[in-house]
Amino acid sequence: MTDRGWTVHLRWLNLALLVLYPMSWFAPLLRAGLLPLFGMSEISLLSGLQSLWKSDVMLALLVTLFALFAPLIKTLGLALVQFHLLDRRSLPVLEIIGKLAMADIFLIALYITLAKGMGVGRVETAWGLYLFTACILTSIFLGLIEKRCAHG
Repeated sequence: MTDRGWTVHLRWLNLALLVLYPMSWFAPLLRAGLLPLFGMSEISLLSGLQSLWKSDVMLALLVTLFALFAPLIKTLGLALVQFHLLDRRSLPVLEIIGKLAMADIFLIALYITLAKGMGVGRVETAWGLYLFTACILTSIFLGLIEKRCAHG
């Protein structure tokens, strides 16, 4: 496959993230329950954010920035670079924005670890956490490839 063929596939993969990110926001990130006898409640990124806005506005702002805006800005920015509508010199900034999105995954992992360690209830990871993580990692990977193409 020619270099041109790869760049077209990378563009489509990046644009697919614009569909996959919103899907991951509605997908269950985890299941939580107070006692084993009761059912487990599924928590998505958006349902978790709704609860967070009621209890801790500053943390809700951070999570909204890291989980919603940072990934979309990075993906849109990378698409603009790929279609030659934004200068390649913006790639380092887009790389930082992509890493900010990863912070949200660490926050969710910390929540799961704390909840399991407290022993009050049950917490299980769900498929949405893996989808969201895969989207973030794919975006970082695409940014690294784009950066490498810029240098070589």
